[in-house]
Formats: sequence, structure tokens, C-alpha cells
Amino acid sequence: EYDADRIKKHEFTREVKEQDRMRHVRTLNCNTGPVFLAYRSAPAVDDMLMAVTKREPEYNFVSDDGIRHTLWVVSEPKAVADIVSAFAPIDALYVADGHHRSASGAKVANQRRDANPCHGGEEEYNYFLSVIFPHNQLKIMDYNRVIKDLAGMTPQEFTNAVSEKFTIEPASVSSPVKPKTFGMYLEGAWYTLTARPGTYPESDPVLSLDASILQNNLFNPILGIGDPRKDERIDFVGGIRGMKELEKRVNNGWKVAFAMYPTSMEELMRIADAGKTMPPKSTWFEPKLRSGLVLHPLD
Repeated sequence: EYDADRIKKHEFTREVKEQDRMRHVRTLNCNTGPVFLAYRSAPAVDDMLMAVTKREPEYNFVSDDGIRHTLWVVSEPKAVADIVSAFAPIDALYVADGHHRSASGAKVANQRRDANPCHGGEEEYNYFLSVIFPHNQLKIMDYNRVIKDLAGMTPQEFTNAVSEKFTIEPASVSSPVKPKTFGMYLEGAWYTLTARPGTYPESDPVLSLDASILQNNLFNPILGIGDPRKDERIDFVGGIRGMKELEKRVNNGWKVAFAMYPTSMEELMRIADAGKTMPPKSTWFEPKLRSGLVLHPLD
């Protein structure tokens, strides 16, 4: 399914991280962290899962980070067969979180296949550990940005440059309340930026993303940040840490912070369906799935 692109991706992976994950899998001969997948909600599947989760779980605990994990085991042959049958019409799964885990899992499988003269296709190494949630039960959080300097500009020069592509207004709230708007924290005050009409192609699912709008109209042309994956002048702050973390970073030496409106699951799936990729750090899923709760040996 992964190699046939029935498991759809929305981010590029980095070779060094893939190799690190592959070493981990090969050394342990096991998947220890699940790939976080989503599917378009299907009533037949959802009804079965609701029935399962009404019974007592096998595991139910709060981990050290305060997140509750609840696990039900489905082992009855008929129940397993019914779930497999209900999933059959679903034509695609979407990587929500775990692009490097899934890529490394597929590459380890291909290495094992090539090294096994008796490869049959049903060996455990052909599969990687995953958790699959319906898309309408997932929430993507904001993934915010902080910038180390203003590229030699004064704050006034910077805001003048920004105002060519965005309207700037004093903000009553720090978090943006709708797409195409951004919170900006500069010199101890919050502002709302709104992308001006015509500054992005509305019909393009990638270039119309908030992260693309900010990158293409502000970070690159004004601050000279061309590759946010590599430029050390930009850093990314997960939305779980809140607006106070952005204020703290700027108050302690960074120059400006930007609060993002969260990407939606519909945007993620539309981009993945089109075979395109999002800008880096477009999505933040919380809570993170606990590694080690379920293990998948490769033989």
C-alpha cells in the first residue's frame, strides 16, 4: 500500500532521518513507534469501533506527560474479519504524523525482500506498525514561527515592508481566528496580519496554505529565509506550547514571532490526493502516540 501510494504523504523526508530510523528498526528487528495514519471517516468502520470501545479496555493509564492512553484488543476472528471487510472500500490512508517512520519501514521491508530468496509477500517485515484514526476525530494544532533577526531592518522598516502584502492592525487576541490571517508579536505587542487579495493563488492547494503565504510573501522576500528547513534564523514552536512561549522567545532575544491558523485535515487530504507536499512544519498533531505501548517484531 505504501509503495503503491495508497498510503498518501504530504511532506518530504530527509535522508539522514530515514537512515537513522532504518538503523533503529534493523537493530531492534522491530517497530516500536506507530505511524499515525488517518482515513476519511466511514460509518461502517466507525460503528464497529464505537462498539469495541464501549467494553472494558485492556490498558488504560496516564503516562508521565499527563496523556491518557486507552487500548482495546480485538482478537475474535469474526470481529477481525468484519473490520477488515469494512476497511476494504476505503481507497487511501493518509500519513498524519510519521513520514520518516513509514518511509524507513517501507525501505527496510524492501531490503528484507531483496535479501530473501523465498520472499512470499506475507512476512512480517512487509508491514509497519500504525495507528489509524478517522479524519473527523483528529485536530491539527497550529505550528508557529519565531525569527532571530529582521535582516538588518529597524522594526518600522520591517513593518513597512510587510504592509505591502499584508494589512497590519493592533490585535485584540494573539491567536489568528481565521485562515489567511496571522498573529505577529513584535517589540512587546501583538498585531494581526491579513494577506492582501492577489498575494496568493486561491486555486492552488499548496500555495494557498497559510504557511506558503507567509513563506512566499514575507520570510523569503523580506527576511531572506529561502529554505526554512535549513535556515537557522527561523525556529518552529508547536501549538501545544501556546502564545506565551512565542512571547517568551521574543522577549528573550528573538526579534519577531508569528502565530499560525491551524491547517485543516481537509487541506491535508486534498494536498495528499493531488500528490503534492506541504511546506515544512505545516501541521502539529497532539498528543503524540506513545512509543513502546505496542511492538511489531519483523519476524
